[in-house]
Amino acid sequence: MDSPYLFGDFDAAEFCLIAFFLFFAGLIVYLRREDRREGYPLEDEVTGKLEPLGGLLFTAPPKTFLLPHGHGTRTFPNAGNRDMRPLAARRSATSEGSPIEPTGNPLLDGVGPGAYAERPRYPDLTNDGRPKIVPLRVAADFHLSPEDPDPRGMAVLGADGHHAGVVSDVWVDRSEVLIRYLEVKVDGEAGNSVLLPMTMAVVSGSRRTVSVRAILAAQFGAVPALENPEQITLYEEERVMGYYGGGHLYATRDRQEPWL
Repeated sequence: MDSPYLFGDFDAAEFCLIAFFLFFAGLIVYLRREDRREGYPLEDEVTGKLEPLGGLLFTAPPKTFLLPHGHGTRTFPNAGNRDMRPLAARRSATSEGSPIEPTGNPLLDGVGPGAYAERPRYPDLTNDGRPKIVPLRVAADFHLSPEDPDPRGMAVLGADGHHAGVVSDVWVDRSEVLIRYLEVKVDGEAGNSVLLPMTMAVVSGSRRTVSVRAILAAQFGAVPALENPEQITLYEEERVMGYYGGGHLYATRDRQEPWL
């Protein structure tokens, strides 16, 4: 009968157990380094002091990522990859972890739920290099299902129930084959068009209305506009979503007050 011991009183079970612990410890070190590849260094909330880069558990070695469709490369970690935008907010108290309060227009200033990232200023693309999110007037090979209500021509109502504008077009995702935004022609002399995220809208086919809880009717006119009316960049998506997201807290004063 073969002996279970590899040498001395050290058997195969002990070897497997020790190998597992060593592997698991190495995995923790690897993941701890990788999770700091982007978004670092950390900044102390009170003093503003930066956490230094480097060290076994602090930074992974630089890695260069190739971006699709000829958009160059990105290398991380990068000590210069730090958001230097001025913060349009002030701390409500001096203690660490205290909430911040906006000092300007919180729907546009990137504060709290209205925060947005400085994403690239080119559109998300399909595998064949075409803009992924476009209006139906551009995506001629797409159509709305006849079983669902067509929102075009419907009145858009803000959180206050007032008329904000009319849906003029629908923006679809060519890759996911679904509606991403509704294009709204805002009431007023300028009659500018803005995008409304489909996830922020409630369409009623019977009442021919699109209801929005995020912002008031008068706030539709300040939704960040698009540079190109036929496509939306990754940066513009951040701005538009941040505007409506911020409205859930900052659209009215009473939304910022405690419920109890």
